[in-house]
Amino acid sequence: MRVLIIALILVFIGLQYRLWFGDGSLSEVVQLSRELEIQKQKLQQLEERNRVLEAQVLDLQNGLDAFEEKARNDLGMIKKGETFFQIVTPAKPEPAN
Repeated sequence: MRVLIIALILVFIGLQYRLWFGDGSLSEVVQLSRELEIQKQKLQQLEERNRVLEAQVLDLQNGLDAFEEKARNDLGMIKKGETFFQIVTPAKPEPAN
């Protein structure tokens, strides 16, 4: 009977060791869960970026308005006959110490 109890205790200790320190341990599961959440967030950001890029591609394929808007915003271009005005706000002077 004593040998059986000792054997069961050893098996229990072995299982506890695997639970806390072995492959698939609780700490490893927690770490993998955190990594999974980080990857899900990155995936959502990339999917949103892809939706924006897809919308831009469709705009560029379907009309000249998108070309004009991109040229105005990104390249600073204007149409013939238009006058360009640039409004510059003066910097506030720093108070003297």
